[in-house]
Amino acid sequence: MLKEKTIVLGVTGSIAAYKAVDIASRLTQSGARVDVIMTKAATEFVTPVTFQAITGRPVVIEMFSLSSEFSIEHISLAEAADVIVIAPATANIIAKLAAGIADDMLCCTVLASKAPVIVAPAMDANMFENPVTQDNLSKLKTRGFITVGPVSGRLASGKEGLGCLADATDIIGTICQVLGENSDLAGKHIVVTAGGTQEPIDPVRCLTNRSSGKMGYALAEAARDRGAKVTLITAPTWLTKPIGVKIIDVCTAQEMHQAVEDAVLQADALIMAAAVADYRPVRKLDEKMKRKDIGLTLELERTPDILSGIRGDFIKVGFAAESSNLVENAKQKLQQKGLDLIVANDITARDSGFGADNNRVTIVDREGKIDSLPLLPKREVADNVLDKVAELLDKR
Repeated sequence: MLKEKTIVLGVTGSIAAYKAVDIASRLTQSGARVDVIMTKAATEFVTPVTFQAITGRPVVIEMFSLSSEFSIEHISLAEAADVIVIAPATANIIAKLAAGIADDMLCCTVLASKAPVIVAPAMDANMFENPVTQDNLSKLKTRGFITVGPVSGRLASGKEGLGCLADATDIIGTICQVLGENSDLAGKHIVVTAGGTQEPIDPVRCLTNRSSGKMGYALAEAARDRGAKVTLITAPTWLTKPIGVKIIDVCTAQEMHQAVEDAVLQADALIMAAAVADYRPVRKLDEKMKRKDIGLTLELERTPDILSGIRGDFIKVGFAAESSNLVENAKQKLQQKGLDLIVANDITARDSGFGADNNRVTIVDREGKIDSLPLLPKREVADNVLDKVAELLDKR
């Protein structure tokens, strides 16, 4: 999504300016061309040479600098930009943009550009909550500006409050979402499940599995970046929740079943990447079970089969975690559950699957076509799966 895109990164005079270096670095590593515009106040916090070293591009500060490649036609940056991101955005720059003031290179570029603009505020909590700042932000939103953050945390004053710059992951996620608004899944609603469900035995113990949720989260982010409206139904996981996605937190298989039933009513596709527990204790103890010298026997019962029980006019994609007979078991599951696609992976492989950042999968469709992928990052696996989902949606 970011490869070969031109992103203009505006950096203003906030103590959070140092965090913009990380944003510039991540964008550059993802293949984007990053042109940084700094206000004079920003240079008091971070030097221009830092950004130039990170991006390999000249940094623009002065509007009429004769040494800049943008010195004559400063609107060239505005025309080249696929998206403009101001991070951090101070109360001052927000006020100037709301008023249409064009007294520096950053303001001129924003005013001259037709590219989408993302604003990531960072300032003292009282400044952010001031009615003037809120009114200025409302004006920008009315004009189509996209805002991300701020978040609560420790401020430069030493106090805690709402005014910290949003996390770099959320800012970059917003950039990807904006760039993907007109991609192949635009206008589609994709429901994704992720993580391993937990079936309680008592208040502290549960039956679960080793699913990290990484595959499901990668699918949700990839679908978002391709323009889809995404609902992510997630079992407990330590992963950071993706921005721009509707999150529904569940714990048990029954809760996930109900959440999926509700979510797919308006869905175009359901991708069940979650590892749903097959069994649960017949009885949950209300108090913690004490350890005894004798053994323990748990009586279990089947959990609801979500994929088999869900009906509707949408694409159904399942996952099969197998330890043997990968393709044969995947084909059988596809037929039994009435799926359009199934994604199978060998859980005995040490370099992929549960907890890993990579996956090696085989995708089988209803016609029996088999597509075996090499070891890939889970995000690339997600895009391969979504390629096939997009093809099926196009045929409808």
